[in-house]
Amino acid sequence: MSRFWSRLTHELRPYVPGEQPRMADLVKLNTNESPFGPSPRALQAIRFEAADTLRLYPDPQATALRTALAAYHRVRPEQVFVGNGSDEVLAHAFAALLKHEAPLLFPDITYSFYPVYCRLFGISYETVPLDKAMQIRVADYRRRAGAIILANPNAPTGIALSRSEIVALLEDHPDVPVVVDEAYVDFGAETAIPLVASHRNLLVVQTMSKSRALAGLRVGFAIGDSDLIEALTRVKDSFNSYPLGRPAQAGAIAALEDEAYFQQSRVRVIEGRERLTRGLKQAGFEVLPSQANFVFARHPAHDGAALAAALRQQAVIVRHFGAARISDHLRITVGTDEQTDRLLSALSRILG
Repeated sequence: MSRFWSRLTHELRPYVPGEQPRMADLVKLNTNESPFGPSPRALQAIRFEAADTLRLYPDPQATALRTALAAYHRVRPEQVFVGNGSDEVLAHAFAALLKHEAPLLFPDITYSFYPVYCRLFGISYETVPLDKAMQIRVADYRRRAGAIILANPNAPTGIALSRSEIVALLEDHPDVPVVVDEAYVDFGAETAIPLVASHRNLLVVQTMSKSRALAGLRVGFAIGDSDLIEALTRVKDSFNSYPLGRPAQAGAIAALEDEAYFQQSRVRVIEGRERLTRGLKQAGFEVLPSQANFVFARHPAHDGAALAAALRQQAVIVRHFGAARISDHLRITVGTDEQTDRLLSALSRILG
C-alpha cells in the first residue's frame, strides 16, 4: 500500500474477475464466454469501422445503437442507455439510483460485484439469504429497502425468477428503484423488459457479452423509464462521455440485426447445457436447475476447491468460489461438445 493512495483506495476490496490463463490445449470453462463466435455480420461491421474515421470520436449518445435496441425491444430510444459492458452500466446504476437512507437489498449469494460497488460508492446494503434450494424468495424482500437489485437468472446459481415473481416484487416496492440484471436471460428465462411500460421504478440491464458472443467488444445496455435513463446519462457524462467506440457500436447493431444467427447460437448453448447437466449427474454431481449458459454443481463426496485444482492439472479450468454455503460448488460454463467431453473425461479420471 502506498502513502499516496486515498483513504477510499486503501479500503477497497476489488472484484476478482475470472482467470484468463495461458495454457496449452486449455478447456476454458470459468468465465461464461460463448463457445461460439460472434455473428459474421457483426465481424464484418467491426472490420468496416477499422478505417480512417477512427481518428474521430464516436457518437457520445450512441444514437444509432440505442435506436436499434429500442426497436428490437419495442421501447423508445429515450428508454435505452448503453455503456462499456453491463458492468459499467451497473456501476452507473449504483451511483445514480441505488444509494438511499434505507439499505440496498440483494441476495447473499449473487454476483459478487454488487458489494464491491457498494463499498466504492458508499452504499449501505443488506443481503437476503437464498432458501435451502438456492432460490430467491420474493416474500423475503418484504422489508424496508432503499432499493433492490437482483440478477435474473441469478449468478452463480443460474436459477431464474418468473416474470410474475418480478411483478410481485415490483408491487411490493412501488416507491424504490428495482434493478434486474439480466446478463444470462437469453438462455431460458423471462425478460422483465415488458414490465418497464407499467413500472417506472424498474431498470433492466443486459449485455451483449454472453448470448451475442461479444465479450471482447464490451457492450451493455439498460432499459427503463426515461427518468431513470436520464439519471444514468448524467452519471456517464460526469465520468466518460464516449464509453462506446465506433467498432463497438457498429458491431452491436449488426449483431442485433442477425436474429437467425443469435437464435441458432442460443439454442446450441441450451442444448449444450442439458448435455453437460446429464453428464455431471451421471458422474454423481448435484446440479442446480440452470437457465443460464453455465451450471452450478457439487459432488457430495468431494471438496469443491480440490476438484477445481485437480481439473486444472488436466488443463480444464472451472470457477470455484470460496464463499460460505457454496464452497463445495463449481460453476462450469457451457462449452462445445468437445469441451464438455474433455471435462467429463477429466472428472471420470479424478473421481476414479
